[in-house]
Amino acid sequence: MSAPLDSWREEQRAAFLYRLLSQLEAGTARARLFSELACEAEAQSAIWARIAREQGRAAPGVYRPDPRTRLVAWLTRRFGPYAMRSVLAAMKVRGMSVYTRTEFGHPTPEPGAAPEHRHHTLAGGGNLRAAVFGANDGLVSNASLIFAIAGASGDPGLVLLSGAAGLLAGAFSMAAGEYVSVRSQREMFEYQIGLEREELRAYPDEEAAELALIYEARGLQAEQARELAGRMTADPEKGLDALAREELGLNPDELGSPWGAALFSFLAFAGGALVPLLPFIVLEGPRALAGSILMTALALFTVGAMLSLFTGRHAGRGGLRMLLIGGAAGVLTWSIGRLLGVALA
Repeated sequence: MSAPLDSWREEQRAAFLYRLLSQLEAGTARARLFSELACEAEAQSAIWARIAREQGRAAPGVYRPDPRTRLVAWLTRRFGPYAMRSVLAAMKVRGMSVYTRTEFGHPTPEPGAAPEHRHHTLAGGGNLRAAVFGANDGLVSNASLIFAIAGASGDPGLVLLSGAAGLLAGAFSMAAGEYVSVRSQREMFEYQIGLEREELRAYPDEEAAELALIYEARGLQAEQARELAGRMTADPEKGLDALAREELGLNPDELGSPWGAALFSFLAFAGGALVPLLPFIVLEGPRALAGSILMTALALFTVGAMLSLFTGRHAGRGGLRMLLIGGAAGVLTWSIGRLLGVALA
């Protein structure tokens, strides 16, 4: 299948979905945005149809949505554009940034402007948040496993083996999941930015017009939006950056390395999972279980207090809540293990 016909189908598919979004957003400023984006997509599909004819290819016929497009359309009607924004972006639907960023009254800063750096700095806190939640997952899941085995059997060797297996299995599972997630994000971004690069080279005026529509929907006056879009797309690299942010709703600076994300996730989970296991490594007999309970309780309170950084709640209350939740999970799993141990004895 030729590249021009592929591009024609992509633009027609985008126009189909834009019209759907315009219907769903009837009565809002987004309705006009998506309606005009549909017209732009149809105009761009006409360009690809002309290129196909110039190459001696068969002229494309009437567009009929494929099963994937129909499924996405049904899901968008069912769950709404906001819930489906990442899927729509992957389907070459532009303007998804209106669902993820402030829409009106705040002009979009140029890449490199001071406000953008400020927001990027704040976004950097995502690593700390991921570390806290990863450690919490490891702590609660492995503590529950260890207490269940301790309740079922008094053999410290079995508890140690089970805890080590739980740590490794959970950490590798988290790492694998994080790798797949980040790799998929990067692949989607690389594919979409490749399309944008090709389109910016093939029809820069149309791409600038699309960008201007998004800026206008975000609160700029029409003339200001056209001027800013023109300045952005005049520089190919700056234009690509702006199109990625505004049309795709992506921030290239926030897409990290899949291997780095996997290692980070592995270490965070393993660090939390090691807490309830460590006493069984350095202590013996009943002291190991007591030490595990004490260290787990202290770690749960600490994690809960740290989570208050992201929730704005009182640190003491957050710590106590996490201690109660984790403690309840520990007591429940120990009780289940105890019952199973008695039943199997």
